[in-house]
Amino acid sequence: MKKIILLFSALMLTVGIQAQITTPQPSPFQKIEQKVGLTDVTLEYSRPSMKGRTIFGGLVPYNTIWRTGANANTKITFSDGVEIGGQKLLAGTYAIFTKPGTSSWEVYFYNDATNWGTPEKWDEDKVVAKVTVQAYPLPMNIETFTMSFDDLKNDSAMLGMMWEKTYVGVPIKVGTDKTVSENIQNVMNGPGANDYYAAAVYYLETGKDINQAKTWIDKAIDMNKEPAFWQLRQKSLIYAKAGDKKGAIAAAKKSLELAKAAGNNDYVALNEKSLKEWGAM
Repeated sequence: MKKIILLFSALMLTVGIQAQITTPQPSPFQKIEQKVGLTDVTLEYSRPSMKGRTIFGGLVPYNTIWRTGANANTKITFSDGVEIGGQKLLAGTYAIFTKPGTSSWEVYFYNDATNWGTPEKWDEDKVVAKVTVQAYPLPMNIETFTMSFDDLKNDSAMLGMMWEKTYVGVPIKVGTDKTVSENIQNVMNGPGANDYYAAAVYYLETGKDINQAKTWIDKAIDMNKEPAFWQLRQKSLIYAKAGDKKGAIAAAKKSLELAKAAGNNDYVALNEKSLKEWGAM
């Protein structure tokens, strides 16, 4: 009897030890958080690998709805409303499904992200956006399925997908310009120096009315008793773009002087480069 008890105890100990062993997942989970303009975008997906298999037209059949990754739904979350293929999506979480083809893919944004793999019953009413994008051949194999945010701009980004020798990109538009423009208009009733400065720099960087940017940067500088070298640097760039080279040179020289006094070599180099381009050095 004692031998039986000891044997049973040994077996239970072995099971307990085995239960503590963890091994790598065959399709590791990845979470990406990306700021696009003013919108927070979060992507969650699992990443299968080729492992010697033919992927598209093999493991993933052409012209068939694919879960776009592995395991649970690939999910994307937007903090604000966005636009995909001319279709507006509200803030929220969506599953991403795809239908790969030889030369193009159909990409679906589905408002039920609680499935494991593809839905047991596909509901077309839950497709809130559908876009067809070109499939580009790659010169080398991408072993592990990879998603990324590419071509980041103030108001857009490309949601990229790569695997085997194929890349597709889905353009996503965000409402940055509308939001910032509304904010600018709202604060212009009683703006401070920082508001004028931020508005001027935004107009410079986005290619909006440069003369308006020039007016705002002048107000920002005038409201500062001791403007900083980085503020004067932006003034020089705005003046240069507005065609006022004399004003640009004067602002750059003052920015250079203050940057040297502050020991900021980056701004020293930037100002010197601009002054040389404008024929002042």
